[in-house]
Amino acid sequence: MEQFWRDIFNFCTDITTRVSDYLVPQFGQLQAVRKPDGSLVTQADQWSDRTIREAIAAQFPDHGILSEETLHLFPANDWCWVIDPIDGTTNFTRGIPVWGISLGLLYRGTPVFGFIHFPQLRQTFHGYWYGDSGLTGPTGAYLNGEVIHTSDAEPSMNHIFNLCARSTDVLKQPFPCKIRMIGVSSYNASLVACGAALGGVEATPKIWDIAAVWVVVQAAGGLFISLEPEPVFPLQVGVDYGDRPFPTLTASRPALAELFRPLVQFIGDRYASADRYASADRGVASQIDGV
Repeated sequence: MEQFWRDIFNFCTDITTRVSDYLVPQFGQLQAVRKPDGSLVTQADQWSDRTIREAIAAQFPDHGILSEETLHLFPANDWCWVIDPIDGTTNFTRGIPVWGISLGLLYRGTPVFGFIHFPQLRQTFHGYWYGDSGLTGPTGAYLNGEVIHTSDAEPSMNHIFNLCARSTDVLKQPFPCKIRMIGVSSYNASLVACGAALGGVEATPKIWDIAAVWVVVQAAGGLFISLEPEPVFPLQVGVDYGDRPFPTLTASRPALAELFRPLVQFIGDRYASADRYASADRGVASQIDGV
């Protein structure tokens, strides 16, 4: 497997460099349109998505692909890439340099390798996390090639916890850390992995927002926790993940997961309920359509 992992890492380095070279000159210059789920997309997202998919198909023809812009059904391949061609499109279009290219590699539905490149921050995170897959190979999490670990600090108003735009109700209660909101799911969690933040919550990330950084956080010693009853992974063959949010908590260590979770669990409960109502509405609509 050693050569396999070298090929995977080199591929990610090469393709994200190529895509970055295309994207950076367009930073802050493009108009975005709103997709049905409320997120934004530009022609740069679409070009990047297509370029990465074509590169994967050429180098790893037996691997499947799940992509934000085009491919939402999880395939039956043992190996599957999950692509976010621009994580942080709003930042990208508004001239805010916190945005990245995220590539997660799944084995039988669970991420085992993650690679996230933030071109204008000159930061690249990658990691290996095999769980109970039976795979072997390199281990650990890295920032620009240097090993990183989560923080062992105690919470204080000098330590950071990251929110997303849909989790600001957390501020209605006392919170044991200083709050930051950066606007990029993968970067929020990467800050936990490298020890800059003690934790973070994302209310509605999609699978391409979290697949790669899920690996990096755990490889760095942290926890990536579903706020719903069921775990995020493994993904299920044939399921459409296009509209599925995954409310999640990241924490630097188990004790802080226990501290933070009661303060943010309402986010998971809220979106689980919303999903149940949406499922019921879809069921009624299907019955009406069939009349």
